[in-house]
Amino acid sequence: MAVEDDTREELAESLYDALRTQDPIDRLTAEHDLTMEDAYDIQTRFIERRLDDGAEIVGHKIGLTSDGIQEQLGVDEPDFGRLLDTMFVEGREIPGEDLIAPRIEPEIGFVMEETLEAPVTYLDVLDATSAVLPVVEVIDSRVRDWDIRIQDTIADNASSALYVAGEQMSLANTDLSLEGVKLYKNGTLESSGVGAAVLDHPARSVAWLANTLADLDEQIEAGHVVLSGSLTPAVDLAPGDVVSVEFTSIGTVNARLAEE
Repeated sequence: MAVEDDTREELAESLYDALRTQDPIDRLTAEHDLTMEDAYDIQTRFIERRLDDGAEIVGHKIGLTSDGIQEQLGVDEPDFGRLLDTMFVEGREIPGEDLIAPRIEPEIGFVMEETLEAPVTYLDVLDATSAVLPVVEVIDSRVRDWDIRIQDTIADNASSALYVAGEQMSLANTDLSLEGVKLYKNGTLESSGVGAAVLDHPARSVAWLANTLADLDEQIEAGHVVLSGSLTPAVDLAPGDVVSVEFTSIGTVNARLAEE
């Protein structure tokens, strides 16, 4: 049973307060039996507060795209959050003052040339994409110690925080399912992966999003950026850490988390 409207509003406000103060909260599901519908509604209310602060929606991010993380959280499909213009990091210095427990993930970003109208296949996504770009996504949780269930991360805008992007690249002659990546932190190889880790092909992840949004009377708009999901497990990030994400063919992104 869905929770009351007032409760959803209170939970959205608690996430917003945690974002503003960097004071994490207990997971929402510790005291509330949230449905997926509850969680996405709380996310919408959370985002509305950020829009009231002047942010704009510029796309979406997709999470939980690997088998391992889905098994960990006991789910069988991804989740999504809204991408805001205030999440984009200009330059290569990641600001840390608004983060609680940051982690990084290497992702392939899609720049949409056309609006995607469901039903959509991954081939439709590729046809509608003007370019792809290498991305370092900084995820963060307003829930203490990353003690989350699927409903908690959805409500928390899919645990999104910031992202750093490289140059846009053409999709010509690139098989994104075979695109490899290496993730280095402070010069040490932390993880590596391949595009097929993201629902067998990153464009399938974007197609899932387009079809899911259609059920909510929303769509992926032309000009939007979509972060398709991580090719590797997330890696913890501490102040002063320098990271490098090296893709096989779509480029490299270097970044550093600012000292406190």
